[in-house]
Amino acid sequence: MNRKLVFIAFVVSLGGFLFGFDAGIISGVMSFAGPEFDLNEIQSGWVVSSPSFAAMFAMLFSGRLSDFLGRKKLLIFVAFLYAISAVLSALASTYEILYIARMIGGLAFGAALVLAPMYIAEISSAENRGKLVSLQQLNIVFGFFAAFLSNYFFNKYNTPENNFLNDNNVWRWMLGVELIPAILYFVFLFFVPKSPRWLYLKGRYEATRDVLVQIHGSAKGELEIVSIEEHINADKNKEPLKIKELLKRSLRFILIVGLIVGVLQQITGINAVYFYATSIFKQTGIGTDAAFSSGVLLSTISVVFTFVAIYLIDRMGRRPLLLIGTAGIAISLLLCAYGFNQAKYQLSKESINTFQFSNAEKLLPFAEKEYNSDVEFKNEIKTALGNKIYSKNDGAILEAATTINASLILVGILGFIACFAFSLGPVMWVLLSELYPLKYRGLAIGVIAFVNSLISSLVQLIFPWELSNLGNALTFFIFGVIALIGFFVLLKILPETKGKSLEELENELAV
Repeated sequence: MNRKLVFIAFVVSLGGFLFGFDAGIISGVMSFAGPEFDLNEIQSGWVVSSPSFAAMFAMLFSGRLSDFLGRKKLLIFVAFLYAISAVLSALASTYEILYIARMIGGLAFGAALVLAPMYIAEISSAENRGKLVSLQQLNIVFGFFAAFLSNYFFNKYNTPENNFLNDNNVWRWMLGVELIPAILYFVFLFFVPKSPRWLYLKGRYEATRDVLVQIHGSAKGELEIVSIEEHINADKNKEPLKIKELLKRSLRFILIVGLIVGVLQQITGINAVYFYATSIFKQTGIGTDAAFSSGVLLSTISVVFTFVAIYLIDRMGRRPLLLIGTAGIAISLLLCAYGFNQAKYQLSKESINTFQFSNAEKLLPFAEKEYNSDVEFKNEIKTALGNKIYSKNDGAILEAATTINASLILVGILGFIACFAFSLGPVMWVLLSELYPLKYRGLAIGVIAFVNSLISSLVQLIFPWELSNLGNALTFFIFGVIALIGFFVLLKILPETKGKSLEELENELAV
């Protein structure tokens, strides 16, 4: 695998870095922006989930749109949208401007998450396609790592002694720094070639040959050209595609597989954990500062196990990684549910007297009262203090009141992240780039990504409501049971695509 090919794949998948950065940043932003705009659970959920909501429309149309305009041209526009979103988010003066700015970013990452694996699959050969497409997931987790690290330092230096940062502006800087990687992405994209398979579909045969030889060398480039010619010429004179064509009998099985994997990736709650990581760690009572630093640990685990996926995906195969990872996700989530179920909550008079926020004395009637339910405890405290004061100080309150095996929760969360990072995270996009014939690939990936993003946005939207109304234990139990069901479904239907050319897979699966 030559360096030029790796460089191209890495640059194209930088859209994944920006997605991960945005997702990681918002977990820290909401600790400050939520209280500033006095947002309720649904409003907080909408600020977090609105990019995923916008992304699902971009995912639906971007693959097909790239069939007309080209993968590269659309990716350059995506990078521009990322930059606009970063600036507008940082300058937002109202709740409405904030979520609209984030929706612009959602359009960008929705398109990027579809286009990058599609493009990378089209420049790769069978033996290295899995590794290269997995670079998108690697960039996503690098983005999470950079975001959690950025949030950690912004929170660390947001102190009363610091005249530059305060609770009113720190979240704006958290959001604004995304402009830097967005600009780099925009510039680097001008150094990558157009997709050779797209060029061939447009009848630009010499350009196709030039790109393939440039990437793979003369001998291998010629082999790739022959493979493309054999399978594209048969489709050349067929009518334009419509969505209903995905329902034809020959595509039914692979469409079902793609939809199940696409839904399972999000419905097990991965983006709820990523997007609300700081809030989740606060629920364990470890405090706000420790919650921010735990986010760095979480993103580090993501990076490490994504490298594991890249190493194993073309050795072990897609099916074993997905099955082992999904089983691990189920066990980890159920472990979290068990840990939260054992928690108890009690404020002492001494701890109440140490609180620095206004109206802390309103908590004195609750002193020494023990709660077995986090929902009951948080609702009573929130009623006494008001939503704004509670939201701003929930980390300190829960730290003082919670008795829980925080290590057990941490093991469960990190186990979930690790298992996701070597399975559902990268393998889903590899599978989607492989399962579908070239003619249907853009449309099929767009439809499945639309459903994937819809599930993601719904999970993110209702997650704060679930924590407030169902409680931590039941919320994680539901995710765990869904993952367990998903494991048995995948065990029955999932095919293996390792080591086969895109054209071979078309002959085997689209029948």
